[in-house]
This record gives sequence, structure tokens and C-alpha cells, in this order.
Amino acid sequence: MSTKKTNYSFIGIAFIILVFGIIFIPRIVDRINGGDVTRTESRSKNVSTETETFVSDLMFLEINNESKKVPLFSFVNQDGKTITNKDYEGKVYLVEFFFTTCPTICPRMNRNLVQIQNTFSGIEDFGVASFTINPENDTQEVLKAYAEKYGITNPNWHLMTGDKEIIFDLANIGFNIYAGENPNVEGGFEHSGNFALIDKNGFIRSRKDNFGNPKIFYKGIISEEEKMDEDGETEEISMLKEDIAKLLKEN
Repeated sequence: MSTKKTNYSFIGIAFIILVFGIIFIPRIVDRINGGDVTRTESRSKNVSTETETFVSDLMFLEINNESKKVPLFSFVNQDGKTITNKDYEGKVYLVEFFFTTCPTICPRMNRNLVQIQNTFSGIEDFGVASFTINPENDTQEVLKAYAEKYGITNPNWHLMTGDKEIIFDLANIGFNIYAGENPNVEGGFEHSGNFALIDKNGFIRSRKDNFGNPKIFYKGIISEEEKMDEDGETEEISMLKEDIAKLLKEN
């Protein structure tokens, strides 16, 4: 009698397994095919193979519905090396137009840039592109002496010289930062005192103004210490530092 009972037990267990397979296995297969069963349901759910993308709240400058990138350029820097856009790929950097004999705003602009340089000292992904608008005077040697005078030490800060007309086009058309010759002004040249902020992919970036539009550029003349100038214009070096930090975090 006990032998028969044992056989019936095995038959019953086998029947239960068969029913489970018929009912539940197709459902599990459907869940896998439908994407319901993922790696997050496995033991390795805390292991991620994906890299999170971070994009800051800084705006892109758009022209004709396209984000504006830095135009291609190629000039010689203070060390006699040819510098192009490629040297700034993967870096956040500032752009200015200046000249070494400028008696007015350039010294103030470059002192502010040096302060920013020192704030981000040791950051390999930060740089500055300074283009002289008086290349006839500002040779490699002159730019080298100027860099030493102002304490320019960042290896990604290139003071560049080249063809004057190409530099003027780069300023006025490429960046919409005014630069030109004027024999009636002190120094013989006039230019904007603004800085452009460029992200790691070569796009011009900035924060929003009070109307929700991109500011486009940052005032480069007024220092953080001054707070504001005689016309009541407030400094923007502090916000520029904040925005550089944001772009450095982007990937």
C-alpha cells in the first residue's frame, strides 16, 4: 500500500510542474520580449554601463535656428606655435580681442582674465584665446613679453597674431565682437571690452538675460572688486566664473 501512495505522490508533483510550465513560462517569455524584465530586476541592478549626460542651463547663441559655433581659425601664438580650433577641442575657453599697446580697456580686461585664470588654476580643460587686432606691432616676441608681464601661465591661454583683415573678420563676423582701426582714438584702434564663452564642443554659450534671451557676451572691463563702474554698469566676472564652472561639468 505504501508503494502505491508514493507513486501517486510523484505523479502529483509531476502534474503540478507541468501545469506551472504551461501557465507561467509563456508569461515570463512575453515579459522578456516586451521589455518588462530588465537588468534592473537582476542582482546587478546597481551596476550601470551607461554614462550620464549633463547639460547646464546655459543657452546657445542661435542664428537662423542653428547654434553658432566658433569659426575656423589658424594663427601663431606667443611661443611661435600655430594654434587652431582643434587646440581648444574638449576645453571651455574665453575669447577676447585686444592689442598690447592699448592704453585704455585692455589692461583691465587682461587683469580680469588673469584673475579668472588663477581661479581655475590646474584645470586642464580651461583656456583663453586672445587675438590681437594690431598684428603689425604685436609679433610673437611682443606677445610673449606681454604674457610674462601680466602673469599669464595657463598653457591653454594663447595670445595670437596673424593677418589683420582675417582677425577683424573673425571679431566682427565670427563673434560679433566689434574691432576696428580708428586714428582718431587713443591707441589707433577701438574694440569691444566683452568676452565670449565657448563650450567644449566649440559653441558660443551664455546665461539668460531678464527677458529670457541669451546675454551672448560678458562684460570684461569691470572687476569683481569694483562691483560697478562710474556709469552704474555692474561687473560680470563673478557670473562668468560661475558659468565656466557649469560648462566644465558638461560632458
